[in-house]
Amino acid sequence: MKDQPFIFDQIHIEVARNASDDFNLFHDKHKWLQIMHNPFKGPIVLGFQLNTLIEYQLRLYREAHHENRIIEENNLRFSNYQITFVNAVRPRVPVYLEIKKTLITTIPTLTLGNRIAMKSDGKTVLLGFKKETPIPLFLADTQLDDLPDLNDIPDCTAVPGTDYFLKRKYLNNGTVKNFLSGSLAEQSDYFDELAHMAHYPEVFPCSLASGALLEKAQLEHHDFKLNPMVYTSHDISVDRQYVSQLKNNDKLHILVKQLPESKERTLNQTSTKLRTYQCYGILENAEVLFRMTMNLVPLKEILRNIGLKA
Repeated sequence: MKDQPFIFDQIHIEVARNASDDFNLFHDKHKWLQIMHNPFKGPIVLGFQLNTLIEYQLRLYREAHHENRIIEENNLRFSNYQITFVNAVRPRVPVYLEIKKTLITTIPTLTLGNRIAMKSDGKTVLLGFKKETPIPLFLADTQLDDLPDLNDIPDCTAVPGTDYFLKRKYLNNGTVKNFLSGSLAEQSDYFDELAHMAHYPEVFPCSLASGALLEKAQLEHHDFKLNPMVYTSHDISVDRQYVSQLKNNDKLHILVKQLPESKERTLNQTSTKLRTYQCYGILENAEVLFRMTMNLVPLKEILRNIGLKA
């Protein structure tokens, strides 16, 4: 599938950023002008909007190709997204999503996966894959059993005895529906009050981690205008079983751990070190809803690497 164009308007960006509490200046229709050396010449679509568009289109793809039965029969309860961001998407510029044919592998475990590519304005926007697996592909070895009771930890503070920053959120059906609509996903496929249907999408809870990173940076007095940061990749593992149990007003604890910068983690084999964050979504009963690694770099480093003056 690659011929259908998708078009984001500025209102889609407004709706999505409000729903996810993402106050990054890159998405603001006024404040994008305040970003030093901003090359995008206007607001840009949120990365998690693009992820949600991918989620929805792959949902339709799975249904059309009768793949949900394979997922259910083999208990492939984890949805995994590995997304590399290459360019930005601007409002009113058509976006094209290509979903490659599903591949099913059995080694080391049964995996159902698709490569994906997104283009806009003749340029590749992102590359990656989505895979359905019985175990999480990312951060599966992280042990979170010895955490203190997160319900007792104040919001926007460090979790005692750990390297985690805590951001607490409460899920809301109306907010989720807005985020779906802002991401060009049909909200009625997830919510129908008359039919008593309320199924949360996979990516939305993960999107709240962006706001957590922004609040953490704000508390650290980061200058969003002089030193803007941009995403280079998202690696996400979501527990589909726990997603199916989400409901209005559920509490979500988002844990953020910033890794030390390392010469082992750089941007496309350049000397630019990635700023890496490991994020976890923990439900009130301590179940792990999602595991995610997000990489960012300063905008000025990207401009330097492509030969633009910063």
